[in-house]
Amino acid sequence: MITGATGFVGSHLVPRLIGEDQYEVHILERYVTGRYFNLRRDIATHFADLRDFATIRNEIKLLQPDVLIHLAAISPVSYSYDHPSEVIETNLLGTMNLLESCRQYCPDFKHAIIAGTTEEYGVSPNRPASEEALCIPNSPYSVSKHAASEYAVMMNKAYNFPATIMRATNSYGRKDDSHFFIEKAISQMINNSNGEVFLGEAGATRDFMYIDDHIDAYLNVLQNREKAIGDIFNFSTGNAKTLAEVTEEIVKLTGFRGQIVWNSIPHRPLDIIDHRINSQKARAVLGWTTKVSLDSGLAKTIEYWKSKPSRLEK
Repeated sequence: MITGATGFVGSHLVPRLIGEDQYEVHILERYVTGRYFNLRRDIATHFADLRDFATIRNEIKLLQPDVLIHLAAISPVSYSYDHPSEVIETNLLGTMNLLESCRQYCPDFKHAIIAGTTEEYGVSPNRPASEEALCIPNSPYSVSKHAASEYAVMMNKAYNFPATIMRATNSYGRKDDSHFFIEKAISQMINNSNGEVFLGEAGATRDFMYIDDHIDAYLNVLQNREKAIGDIFNFSTGNAKTLAEVTEEIVKLTGFRGQIVWNSIPHRPLDIIDHRINSQKARAVLGWTTKVSLDSGLAKTIEYWKSKPSRLEK
């Protein structure tokens, strides 16, 4: 069972599970009109709001999943400042409802793989942050996700519940969403090659990982259940760069000839400038590694956006 299957990561993970590994996949999603174009409709889809424990419980009892991959969340950090109750209820209580339903009503349940976030480390001074670093969440979103992670850790210790928490660095390679840094920069440069591109903090440090490597991380954990259960894993390339450096690469690859306007996006409270994380544990314990370089991933993303001009404004 997968939640959040219509999102960025989920929409790339589901085809891999069905195609390459031939898992039987069921999707659990909140009903929203217009979502049907995102995934194949021959995939078994079930509808429930994560905040509704009775409905979640009934779906879990009916389907008896062996594995839960929990990706669903309200994830925009800026949105969480204005809607903290909704974000806490969905991300924390929703996760609790899922995990408790699996624990109480699935006697043969094998593994819960939970999408955490590097935002959980927040303004921690320990950078690059390892899994043992002090977490200092700095937004309602990161508080909700860290609390959900702590609940899963508690369940593993108290009930031997088979959970793994994934904390992946910033992913890119979106085809329809220009609200994230790399896609925002690429779409602006392609759409206005001699004009102005508006971006945020030039000196902020990020470790960008192409979506294919992100999906490989989930498949790796799924296939290494015995090593992964009861633990938290970071996933990153280890090749962090400032946003200015990443932008320079995008300029070269797109042939942009205009002007970059930095600091044109409002700062959030307690913004994280250094976002580096350490993924040595995933490499050592799980044998996971990245395969796509930043230049290669950027080139793939740029090629797609150039071939789909009608989508640049979405």
